[in-house]
Amino acid sequence: MRASSDVGGTFTDLVFYEVDPATGQCGAVRTAKADTTPPNFDEGVLNALDKSGVPISRLDFFAHGSTVVINALTERKGVRTALITTRGFRDVIEIARGNRPDLFNFNFRKPKPFVERYLRAELDERVTFRGEIKRAVDLGPLPDLLDHFRWNGVEAIAVAFLHAYVEPSNEQAVIAEIRRLWPEVSVLASHEVSREWREYERTNTTVLSTYVHPITQRYIERLEDQLRDGGYNRPLYMMQSNGGIATAKAAKANPIAMVESGPASGIFAAAYMGRHIGEPNLIVLDIGGTTAKCTLVEDGEVKVTTEYHIERDARNPGYPIQTAVSEIVEIGNGGGSIAWIDEGDKLHVGPKSAGARPGPAAYGHGGTSATTTDANLVLGRIDPASFVGGEREPDWAAVDAAFAPLQERLGLSKEEVARGIVRIANANMTAALRLVSTNKGYDPRDFALMAFGGGGAMHAVALAEELRVPHVIVPVNSSVFSAWGMLLTDLRRDYLQTRLTRLDPVSAPQIAEGFAAIEQQAGADYGQGDVGFEHFLDMRYIGQEHTVKIAAVRSPDGTIDVEATREAFHAAHEKRFTYRLPNPIEIVNFHLVATVAVPKPDLAEKSVTGLALEEAVIGRRTVDFDQHGIHEAVIYDGLRLEPGMSFAGPAIVQEPSVTCVVPPPHRVSVDRFGNYHIHLAA
Repeated sequence: MRASSDVGGTFTDLVFYEVDPATGQCGAVRTAKADTTPPNFDEGVLNALDKSGVPISRLDFFAHGSTVVINALTERKGVRTALITTRGFRDVIEIARGNRPDLFNFNFRKPKPFVERYLRAELDERVTFRGEIKRAVDLGPLPDLLDHFRWNGVEAIAVAFLHAYVEPSNEQAVIAEIRRLWPEVSVLASHEVSREWREYERTNTTVLSTYVHPITQRYIERLEDQLRDGGYNRPLYMMQSNGGIATAKAAKANPIAMVESGPASGIFAAAYMGRHIGEPNLIVLDIGGTTAKCTLVEDGEVKVTTEYHIERDARNPGYPIQTAVSEIVEIGNGGGSIAWIDEGDKLHVGPKSAGARPGPAAYGHGGTSATTTDANLVLGRIDPASFVGGEREPDWAAVDAAFAPLQERLGLSKEEVARGIVRIANANMTAALRLVSTNKGYDPRDFALMAFGGGGAMHAVALAEELRVPHVIVPVNSSVFSAWGMLLTDLRRDYLQTRLTRLDPVSAPQIAEGFAAIEQQAGADYGQGDVGFEHFLDMRYIGQEHTVKIAAVRSPDGTIDVEATREAFHAAHEKRFTYRLPNPIEIVNFHLVATVAVPKPDLAEKSVTGLALEEAVIGRRTVDFDQHGIHEAVIYDGLRLEPGMSFAGPAIVQEPSVTCVVPPPHRVSVDRFGNYHIHLAA
């Protein structure tokens, strides 16, 4: 039995399937959901396992994606952290960058560092950018510094020296001495977290990873203990932001690598599904209870970047995190996003969410604010009879009470307010989708929109209409798609090393040497197994500041084809920035992806029994389709729809935890795997 679990803002999802030990054949994929249980998210995982009826002792493989890291960062619930850095650089994380997004905001304040100045210390040391040790670190002041940290209640220490990304000896010496003098304290060094240059980004990344290190360790160890008590005696695997899984030991060593673990698995699952159904170019949208995440998949490949930020918006530059993350845009718009009115009587939706507790007003857990889920319920899009999989009745009194103040302020009916909430939520998500498509030089009409998560199928068609995307795909198991994606991922580690190198034939041996050194390190980290490698290069025209990542083109003999790689860079740069230059090209980072394959479930085809389409109809009800009007919609049982079936809107397709809204005159078809394809009318 193989299983995976994904903790969302509202629900914790579980996906599992059996494998015949004799034949290796995979059984049907089954699912379960339980309420997310903050702050002890592991309780939700165990509740989902209990709800599934699968004894923990029967599990042979378990992968888990958690929001513990991102929640600790955004809610400032990490531990008191100190920083030790090179003399003269203690204020790097406060100086930050001059990239003010809102240039004319005279009240702008830079984001407050996660380490206050009195907990930032300096040591004498110096390494050049070429890796030459000019001054070995002076450990003399370290005992007094540690006493100062103890007295101030520090629980974790980050060590980040100026050029440790190329030569970490001084950091290693400090780490060893701290562990000798204070073995109980949590300590991380920058070279263990990132081997890229840019002192602010690398230092901040180290600080954030250190800030969440103790609580992540406790969380993973608590989950390991509970699984072990239930009879699970195999390794626990944790989902990473790069779209791969890692052992619990590796995840505890560098927790910041899990900052966006949930969305990553869904994105890679979308790419996997797209390749199987002949749709390699996808705009991917994951709408959960708290947030909506989106990205773009081109030619079946997911883009991974280390230029990631949390809390970045139109006014705030946020905090950079220099770790491999699937390239996503995330906004605070999900099923639990709260509708509110500003001082100018303008309606907004999000980013604040009702979360799992109390959740939307209709859940009856004490929620007092109208949310996107409540609005969809009022408009008839969500079936009250099967609300939350039929497990609870909507609390209509709470819904009425939540909408009343909005109606009074706006002078509108409940239905009009609900329509406005959905429109604004859709507008917010459309803006995010443009950031990953049109803003990067891609035409949405050349892509299909694959939508999943609890709210994906409900909003996808409206978003596709706005972007003029001709084709929407709602994948099978869409409400637990991210959890399902964890069963499709391999063990993966991303190694990035800054090494400035000219891209020319003369440098070919240096390029080969650079990758060979990283491959050797990756082999040592994995220890055993058949390790596969992918080679990428972050490059720029000499004189530029930032880079473009491309896959290194290899010759038949396995060496890097410099000329083909050069042309690939020109083409990628032109697509991204609309121009190319005759300037020399410089490699900034060598990027090696090292993977070890794990068994994956078969992508099972849905059986065809010859059922008539009419037999999948479970009723009709009045649904508000916004600009398409109010119609009596045909309600289909999604579990009974079979491959080859086709029908047109107005329609609603319902599963226990999925509602797919199909306005007129768009048409739906079901493929051989059970995915829904909505073909938009011209």
